[in-house]
Amino acid sequence: MIRPIIIDTDPSPDDAVAFLMALASPGELEVLALTTVGGNVPLHLTTRNALMALELGGRGDVPVYAGAAGPLAGALRTAEHVHGVTGFDGYDLPEPALRAAEGFAPDRIVELVMARPAGSVTLCCLAPLTNVALAMIREPRLAGHLHGIVLMGGSRSEGGNITPAAEYNIHVDPEAAARVFASGVPITMIPLDCTHRALTTAARMARLRAIGTPVAEAFYHLLRFNKTFNERQWGTDGGPLHDPTVIAALLQPHLFSGRLAHVGIECHGELTRGMTVIDWWGVTERQPNALVLNRVDAEGYFNLVIDRLSRLRPA
Repeated sequence: MIRPIIIDTDPSPDDAVAFLMALASPGELEVLALTTVGGNVPLHLTTRNALMALELGGRGDVPVYAGAAGPLAGALRTAEHVHGVTGFDGYDLPEPALRAAEGFAPDRIVELVMARPAGSVTLCCLAPLTNVALAMIREPRLAGHLHGIVLMGGSRSEGGNITPAAEYNIHVDPEAAARVFASGVPITMIPLDCTHRALTTAARMARLRAIGTPVAEAFYHLLRFNKTFNERQWGTDGGPLHDPTVIAALLQPHLFSGRLAHVGIECHGELTRGMTVIDWWGVTERQPNALVLNRVDAEGYFNLVIDRLSRLRPA
């Protein structure tokens, strides 16, 4: 069966690879829309980046709806120190001729999900969860109508990548994350523990460039720039390719392993705001609310990424 999905995103190159993979998999996934949120860079840039990537991939038919410019509480914390001032630094793509579709992303999420049979649509979340939380506030039946949510965010034992305790997507809007994790919707969570096992090594990047298409050439350069932050920070060969794990988990779930656990979101701690507290060993009586994936077959994952990107050959 073809699974209908909505991809909620704040595009840096990782996000764009994820949604282009999904669009290159029409026999398995139907992308109903992209919804953008303020995150890695401000909203006007995340929306622009989504449109640029769609135009590059020849997929101007996919609607892009702009959503929340900032979190439910407080100011937006962006990550230009990782992604550059545009979020797409490292390769010059032309300004998109495409324009965002009319409508506020949380409203469009509600409309698209509720128009389909219950249990059919999956939300793929690559960003702070603000749009999803707002959609749930607008339509209390939404969580029960979804097939589920697959998200990249949080960490168990890896610590954080924006504070010592917190992963970026959750830290930016922990109130939204807390609402989503408490909603009862089936959640698959892909934390840093998993994505840090899948690095964009020089050999893997060479395979990407060897595809020889405009899409592959652009993302070779975009990812090379993007992952220099991790290489300088850690001294590794490449950096984690985070967000495409969400699409890979839908396409080839056998590449991943983990367990059901209760995930709590810290919203108040002075040092731990945005921390995901994962009851991995079941030491509380709280019922599991997420399937937490902490292992990935990295070589199989990159084989899948390269295969799907190689299918994007716009006329």
